[in-house]
Amino acid sequence: MTPTNVKWGDAKVKLTWAPSRMLPSFHLITSVHGLCFQDGKLLMIDLKQRGWDFTGGHIEVGETPEQCFQRETLEEGYVEGDCLLLGYIIVDHSENENWREGSKYPKVGYQVFYKMNVTHLHPFEATYESNRRTFIHPAEASLYHHNWNVIYEDILKVALSLE
Repeated sequence: MTPTNVKWGDAKVKLTWAPSRMLPSFHLITSVHGLCFQDGKLLMIDLKQRGWDFTGGHIEVGETPEQCFQRETLEEGYVEGDCLLLGYIIVDHSENENWREGSKYPKVGYQVFYKMNVTHLHPFEATYESNRRTFIHPAEASLYHHNWNVIYEDILKVALSLE
């Protein structure tokens, strides 16, 4: 659980990866993401607003984090599969000079991560937020992801260790 500081826009944010089989406090989960694998290859999606990324997004009313991940993965990557909780990123805005009380995000929140083993690959339609999808060798992830950092490297290592 080594923290790393990253720049999100103009903000300095501390991120810490916490592998875990338990979810953090539900009301502090800011988003849900995951790594999807098929035949040893990692799914990457080209998001219209960000570039290459993993599937994920915000929880809708009445959803569990796993249901959110499954919905986002179907909407963005057009895949379905079996999920396993990997853990979460602790997103700490304590040193973020731009963070304000009443922000839509808590001072310390969580981004939950799952691993999906793809069982169903649907035709790609680019209806929602993504332009295209590809499956890559996991070692190439840093060449694709728009904002790769050591936290994502740690998450990938955990995902690959679980067969």
